[in-house]
Amino acid sequence: MSSNNRSMSFIEHLEELRWRIIKIVSSILLGGIVTFFFIDFFLYLLLLPLENIESKNSVNLQVLSVQGMFIIKWSIALIGGIILSIPAITYQLWKFVSPGLYANERGFILPLVLFSFLSFISGILFSYLILIPYCLNFFASLSGDAVLNNFSINHYFSFITWLLLGSGLVFQLPVISFLLSIIGLLTPAFMRHYRRHSIVVIFILSSFITPPDPVSMIVMAFPLIILYEISIGVSWLVNRNRDFNSAS
Repeated sequence: MSSNNRSMSFIEHLEELRWRIIKIVSSILLGGIVTFFFIDFFLYLLLLPLENIESKNSVNLQVLSVQGMFIIKWSIALIGGIILSIPAITYQLWKFVSPGLYANERGFILPLVLFSFLSFISGILFSYLILIPYCLNFFASLSGDAVLNNFSINHYFSFITWLLLGSGLVFQLPVISFLLSIIGLLTPAFMRHYRRHSIVVIFILSSFITPPDPVSMIVMAFPLIILYEISIGVSWLVNRNRDFNSAS
């Protein structure tokens, strides 16, 4: 539907989607440009976890290609652009699906954008403060006394950004639950019924994100299980609100 509540054709829906995608890409590029102006500061933050490694051998980073630092800086700028544009991405996706919602459900836009951004930042902080230091200490300790820890800087930043973005995305679970519940694809009864299956999937997902040891897997899985329970509560609130509006 459009703003005047008339039905839109399939072509008009595609045109609406195209403009939403253009706005999302534009926000990412703008965020990337802003990030690039502070690229040295973000490089410092991403290198800071190396100073807290407790291994006997210090870790040395090496640039193994001529364009290595160039690629790293632009990659960090792109990732920063994605993170900064999370509110814009959430807003554009919401505006695309909101015409099919009740009038009172459309008022969730501001809490949704704020909740999405805070959830993503919480995931990044969890990874930066807890997960990454543990992972770096684990891998650095495997070298022993005879092997030097000389890491490729490209591989290091790939590893760090994988953990940061992976944690940020999995912390979006309550937001995804909210959106799916709003459009009627998810109910708390369904999530409670498949709770045990979800816990198994959470542990499998945690084993892929973290080093292959049980402690780090539990460190990652524990907040995800809590997020799943929060998602059930979010779905319950959304469905209760829908049932109340239908009854009234």
